[in-house]
Amino acid sequence: MSTAEHTARTAGQPVGTAGEDGVLAALAGLLPSSRAALVGTGDDCAVLRAPDGRYCVTTDVLVEDRHFRTAWSTGHDVGRRAAAQNLADVAAMGARPVALVVALVVPPTTALSWVTDLASGLAAACEPVGAGVVGGDLSGGDHLVIAVTAHGDLEGRAPVLRSGARPGDLLVHAGTLGLSAAGLALLDAGAVTPRGPLPDEVRRAVEVFLAPQPPLEAGPALAEAGATAMMDVSDSLLRDAGRIAASSAVAIDLAEPTDPASATAVDLAALEPAARLLGAQDPRALARHWVLTGGEDHGMLAAVPPGARDQLPPGCRVIGRVLPAGPHGPRVTVEGVLPGHTGWDHFAA
Repeated sequence: MSTAEHTARTAGQPVGTAGEDGVLAALAGLLPSSRAALVGTGDDCAVLRAPDGRYCVTTDVLVEDRHFRTAWSTGHDVGRRAAAQNLADVAAMGARPVALVVALVVPPTTALSWVTDLASGLAAACEPVGAGVVGGDLSGGDHLVIAVTAHGDLEGRAPVLRSGARPGDLLVHAGTLGLSAAGLALLDAGAVTPRGPLPDEVRRAVEVFLAPQPPLEAGPALAEAGATAMMDVSDSLLRDAGRIAASSAVAIDLAEPTDPASATAVDLAALEPAARLLGAQDPRALARHWVLTGGEDHGMLAAVPPGARDQLPPGCRVIGRVLPAGPHGPRVTVEGVLPGHTGWDHFAA
């Protein structure tokens, strides 16, 4: 029996009935291979080429009802999200993603089709950048948990750390700001349903929340352009800019999103329809809040020398500047004003 025939016959049964071997058989052939793999799945370890002599390695975990809800997210959505947040971390070092290792905890009652959909989502996120899934682990448990470890190739470049920003640098960003937070707010309030008809002006926000698509090519491109510091925006623009400021011992001043001349005014305009749908008394103020404090868009945030402005990759825009820390020490301001709430905290109530 072919892999496709086996998957079709068993997709409707729960994983507890299929058993570990049945689940693994259903996943066989669904996950992409890695261009760096000398030995892929099927042995105790994968073996990867390391032509640069170094590897970037990162890991993230998604927990059901903490990071996603199956009432909103399909297995495909969760697979894309699990891959995207790790691929973005690799890209933010200036590296190219080459391989993922995935550990999965699945309640026995979970439909096998949900797990194969997860695999298809992982593949959809990995294949455009040539990354593969080269191994992992499978276990039963009370809640769905997906843990992903990603490996990246620096291709001879120095890694771009958070600690290299210098006074005089430009702060630049590639990707979206606030759309994921807006999508979460819409779903959480019941203002939209993920599988139902969505107003065109808010569809993108829901899609970005359910399955972010970070600008992965921008990471290596910014490294080539001379980025002095970089990270992906996972917890919020304010919080993650603050991490660069603290690591680099500098101050960062962001452009005011409500200024029509600001690059982030584009994000603001895209978010206001979602804010109005939620009945916000001041849609612009809520949109500004999402731009500054919303997380999980996974765009690239970088400091670059002023002379690199003409070398920025497509879609990258200047959103602030790097300043000396001064008497107040490292901090982030918005047009010189200290903000209040800064974004997502994993251990906040």
